[in-house]
Amino acid sequence: MASDAPSTPAGTSTMRGFAVLAVVALVVVPLLNLVPADGSFLHVPDYLIPLLGKFACYAIAALAMDLIWGYAGILSLGHGVFFALGGYAMGMYLMRAIAGEGVYRSDLPDFMVFLDWKALPISWWGFSFFPYALFMAIAVPSLLALGFGWLAFRSRIRGVYFSIITQAMTYALMLLFFRNDTGFGGNNGLTDFKRILGYSLLEPKTRVALYLISMLALLGTYLLCRMLVGSRLGRVLTAIRDAESRVMFCGYDPIAYKLFFWTISAALCGIAGALYVPQVGIINPSELAPANSIEMAIWVAVGGRGTLVGAALGAFVVNWGKSWLTVAFPEVWLYVLASLFIAVTLFFPEGLVGLAARRRKG
Repeated sequence: MASDAPSTPAGTSTMRGFAVLAVVALVVVPLLNLVPADGSFLHVPDYLIPLLGKFACYAIAALAMDLIWGYAGILSLGHGVFFALGGYAMGMYLMRAIAGEGVYRSDLPDFMVFLDWKALPISWWGFSFFPYALFMAIAVPSLLALGFGWLAFRSRIRGVYFSIITQAMTYALMLLFFRNDTGFGGNNGLTDFKRILGYSLLEPKTRVALYLISMLALLGTYLLCRMLVGSRLGRVLTAIRDAESRVMFCGYDPIAYKLFFWTISAALCGIAGALYVPQVGIINPSELAPANSIEMAIWVAVGGRGTLVGAALGAFVVNWGKSWLTVAFPEVWLYVLASLFIAVTLFFPEGLVGLAARRRKG
């Protein structure tokens, strides 16, 4: 699929619309939350700010997914692992930020005191420092992706087989994080966060700041992905997607290109997870559930695989529908999600972006 190149009229129109949305998200929404009084019809409700921030984190993960699936042709069903690892790194920092303020007034997190742990495990060392936690939110998913990808790509595992082993990785890590003896909170995970960098997470201004950082990160991720896919690296990657054997015979090493983009994609998911946790207030092994990784693929498919803008759009549309349906009709959400994926596959395989482009031409 072709990317939304700015040189075409459709690409120019897309960029204008994207610019308008950026102004609304970065300027209009925060002002309408902070300035008008609560009773005013112009006031953006407080609950909507972290919700939109959460959607922005999902959109970053969708862009990371589109980078590897839409442009490399590699369908990963394990990107939820990278998202969750970034989230756990930030959650560990947030837990260390409230050391001594838990139920047991201990320097250890409450769940460690409950399990009769006597000292902080090595895996938690350094997480009192925000820069270290941020570094680990990027480094851990990247290193896992680098090792996993090196083994998989060198073994020439591709197609459905690659999707299956990424799903197996997700399930294995979910079972690992459910265990109490791993030191990550077990089934309950990490929660009861109170502040970040000294600022209360309950303060409206802190929530707006986190929302703005998430939106700026989304914008930065989009521009980075656009630059990558429009570069020589990106052109070689799409050539590998379409005819890997021919590219190899031309003297290129497909493994190196796929591994580079695979690792970048994992790092972006780690950033998304780190931004997600302080806004939702919890991280637990359910984020590692295989269904979450499958949902990421659905976001990209619904929006439009190989378009970048479509991936972000799909994340917002699907999750907005999920937020509404799980409250109004919780029992039908999974049926709606499955039906949506089937409809995309059968009737508009190019997603919402492709459908809009087709209507413009028609």
